Amino acid sequence: MAVWALGINHTTAPLDLRGRFAYAIDQVEPTLKALRNALSRRAEAAILSTCNRTEIYCAGDQGDIDPTLDWLAHSGGVSPTLLRSHAYTLHDGLAARHAFRVASGLDSMVLGEPQILGQMKDAVRVADQAGALGTTLNQLFQRSFAVAKEVRTSTEIGAHSISMAAAAVRLAGQLFEDMGKIRVLFVGAGEMIELSATHFAARNPKGIAIANRTLERGERLASRFGGEVMRLADLPDRLHEFDAVISCTASTLPIIGLGAVERALKARKHRPMFMVDLAVPRDIEPEVKALEDVYLYTVDDLAGVVQTGQANRQAAVEQAEAIIDAGVQSFLHWMDQRGTVPLIQQLNAQADEWRAMEMARARKLLAKGENVDAVLEAMSKGLTQKMLHGAMAELHAGDAEARQRASSAIQHFFLRKER
Repeated sequence: MAVWALGINHTTAPLDLRGRFAYAIDQVEPTLKALRNALSRRAEAAILSTCNRTEIYCAGDQGDIDPTLDWLAHSGGVSPTLLRSHAYTLHDGLAARHAFRVASGLDSMVLGEPQILGQMKDAVRVADQAGALGTTLNQLFQRSFAVAKEVRTSTEIGAHSISMAAAAVRLAGQLFEDMGKIRVLFVGAGEMIELSATHFAARNPKGIAIANRTLERGERLASRFGGEVMRLADLPDRLHEFDAVISCTASTLPIIGLGAVERALKARKHRPMFMVDLAVPRDIEPEVKALEDVYLYTVDDLAGVVQTGQANRQAAVEQAEAIIDAGVQSFLHWMDQRGTVPLIQQLNAQADEWRAMEMARARKLLAKGENVDAVLEAMSKGLTQKMLHGAMAELHAGDAEARQRASSAIQHFFLRKER
């Protein structure tokens, strides 16, 4: 049994390529089932998909890596050659180390960010529901969560980190002199939008609006910040009312097009608009970035801002890596022990068979009225003879070298108290 990971992330693949392999949480289970059906043997599998990464974790035959890459490329509509040029594959200890680093926030664009741990737990839950999670992957992920908790509590890896939402506010503050005079539109109502709205609300903007597919969820979020709610269908007609637009939905296609932004700018008499697209795949058409009066940022554009101060946390990173090292060694030790499980099962089965035979013989003797002590003596001798028969046979068979090897092994296993 081997453990391996195949993936692309914000350091290996551009935004638009990552967008082709972004799976909403409700798409992961059917995707997992399709993947496992495509493999020669149904390996254990889990898919982690966020705005910064899509990763497939498997436990099974390492020969399934190439078929998995081909399947993934086909599902995203790209050539296997293109995907391979941006993907990474990791095996056993390296795969475990990567999973532990991801869970701990060390592999994130925002160093030490905590959201990834929740996203990984969601991925594991869905894999379990799909029946794709076996003993090995479950052990890998449970250890990932334990390592992440230790990193979080024992180091300051998350101290002073700048989130995507905080970075968006910082950039908006560079464009608008007075944040209290702007109106902000949030498109979507998920965790990232909630976090962004919290940061912007702290700057007391003139107005806040939430545009969402379902009004009920949008209303709950809007009520927290004293904002209004609107339907996504109304967005093109009202876009011009807002100075800043922050979007993050699970849509597979852009929901804010070039034409809508051009009309909004015309209605605003070309007053500047600040736009942040936190979605993968994109919510805002990339052509919008070319418009003169629009300042559009994607998750990749925010990378430089969120890494501010990262160097100051190098000591915490080194502490976290030491914790991860220990976790990897422990997991590999567990994997090694897993290799002996079939032999242990065979030994237990053989011992149970011998015990059952001697018990049956003892019951027959007792039923005939034989002396209890004599029956127990016979049963203990019978078990002892069965246990030692193989060892005795090895000591009397083969050449001198084979007998010497057998002698050393037998002393090790049977005479340890006397050594």
